Order: sequence, then C-alpha cells, then structure tokens
Amino acid sequence: MFTGIVRATGRVVELSPRGLVVACPFPLAEGDSLAVNGVCLTAREVDAGVVRLDLSQETLARTNLGGLRSGELVNLEPAVRAGEELGGHLVLGHIDTVGKITILSPRGEEWLLEVAFDPRYGELLADKGSVAVDGISLTPFEVRPGSFRCAVVPYTFHHTNLSCRRVGDRVNLEFDILAKYVRNWREQ
Repeated sequence: MFTGIVRATGRVVELSPRGLVVACPFPLAEGDSLAVNGVCLTAREVDAGVVRLDLSQETLARTNLGGLRSGELVNLEPAVRAGEELGGHLVLGHIDTVGKITILSPRGEEWLLEVAFDPRYGELLADKGSVAVDGISLTPFEVRPGSFRCAVVPYTFHHTNLSCRRVGDRVNLEFDILAKYVRNWREQ
C-alpha cells in the first residue's frame, strides 16, 4: 500500500522484455514493493542505487510503463510501513486506466493539470475526492465526463515527474479504492 506522496524521482536505466531497471535514490531490499509512476512493482534485485523490477504482460498492457525510455524521469514511492504517516490517500498501486494530459500550464505559482480519460471510469471520481496521477495523490475538481482538473502546488510540480510532462503525455490513473468498493456493492 502507498499514499501517493512521491518520495523521489529516479531515471529509467533500461526497459526490456524482462523488466524495468531504475536508479533509486533511497534504500530498498530485494522483495520490497516500489511504486513506479504509481504502479506497484517488486524489487527483484537491488544493487548500488539501481533496482531491477519484473513487469508482467498485464502491467505493460494497463499502464504507461511499456512506453518508458532510457533516461526518463519516473515517480518513486516505497510501500508505507505500519506506523508511518499516511500523508496523501490510500493508493494500492493497481492502475485503473491510462489518461492523457490535455492541460499543464502555470497559474500564478501553481500549475493547472487537466487529464482526459475513458468516461466509463467517471463514476469513480468525485469533485474534491482523491485520484493518483502517475502515483501522485491529487485532489480533482471540475470533474466532467471523461476529464478532471487538479491544482498542483509548486513543491509537487518540482519534486515529481510533472515538471517533465507535456500535453499529450500518457499518465497512469488510480481512482479511489472506496469509490471502487461502493460501485461494486451497487452493482450486486
């Protein structure tokens, strides 16, 4: 489990059919969970600030990880441990869909982010609720069928991969777990 508070960014060293290799600036051990752009992955090998992670075909099909390039910046968050502060919201690292950035522009000292996504996920998003965008815990507003906006404070913008993102980039989206359980309960 994660919180959507990105601990650091790392650079992609290699993407291969066997998995992903990322430079990680904080300590990890083999078997640890690591959210990479919000996707929960398991550290297969850890060596001198580099972590090797396995990627399943399901992960490649449902996330933006398959499109990563060497040198690209990714958001990193280790799994939360019992007793640690939950600073964002509950994030599982299980991506619901991939969205596309339609607006990313400065607005005074903050940034306006707008993301378009498949409208069938719209009922999982609430105005002033929670959403994880590439693993970043954000608060959506102006929720519309197939899009939402978020205000991004300067700290978050400059300490995540949002500072490298552009309009048209694909981002991983994980909607609030409580909304998913409510939808599932309603459908039964």
